[in-house]
Amino acid sequence: MSLRAMSPLDGRYASAAGVTLSPIAPRTRLALRAGEGDLAAIEAALGFALPRRPKTVTGEGVVSALWLGPDDWLLVDESEGRDPLALRSPLAERFDAVTAPFSLVDVTNRSVALSLDGPAAEAVISAGCAQDIRLQTFPVGSATRTILTKADIVLWRRAEHRFEIACWRSFADYVWTLLTVAARAPAV
Repeated sequence: MSLRAMSPLDGRYASAAGVTLSPIAPRTRLALRAGEGDLAAIEAALGFALPRRPKTVTGEGVVSALWLGPDDWLLVDESEGRDPLALRSPLAERFDAVTAPFSLVDVTNRSVALSLDGPAAEAVISAGCAQDIRLQTFPVGSATRTILTKADIVLWRRAEHRFEIACWRSFADYVWTLLTVAARAPAV
C-alpha cells in the first residue's frame, strides 16, 4: 500500500464559458524569511538569486522563489514524487550547510493550489480581488500575496490566461466555490 498526499479539492473540476478550474497536485512549499545581508549564502544553497522586487519570481528548473515581502519568499518545488511520510524535503535539505540566520518552514500541507485557465480567468479573479491583475500591470511570471474576498491567497500568473492560486487548506472549498460562482456570472 502506498500513501499519497490528498487535497480537499481532489476530484473537482469546473468549467464555464472562457475558463476552467482544476486542482494542482500537491508540491513542496517552503516559507523562507531572511535578512538582506544573509541572502548570499541562501542563494548559493538554492543555486539561483532570490527575487528582490514586489510581484517577481525567480527560479532554476523546477524550483521557483516568489517574492512575498521585503524579507519573505515562498519556495515552490514542482518536482514529483516526494514521499508524503518524509519529514524533510530535498529542497529543505539544500539549506543544511547554510550558517547565516534564516527561517525556513515547510508549509506544504498548509496550502492547496488550483489552476484557473482561459481568457476569462482575469475577470473571474477580479470578481473577488481588488488588486489590478490586468496583463500590463501583472505580467506573466508575476506573483503576489493578496486577498480573494475573505481568503488570503498567493496569486501567480503562469501564462497570459493561466493563474495558479494557492490558499490555506481550510479555505479551499470557499475559494473553489467563489471562483466557480464568479465564472458563471454574466459579467464574466
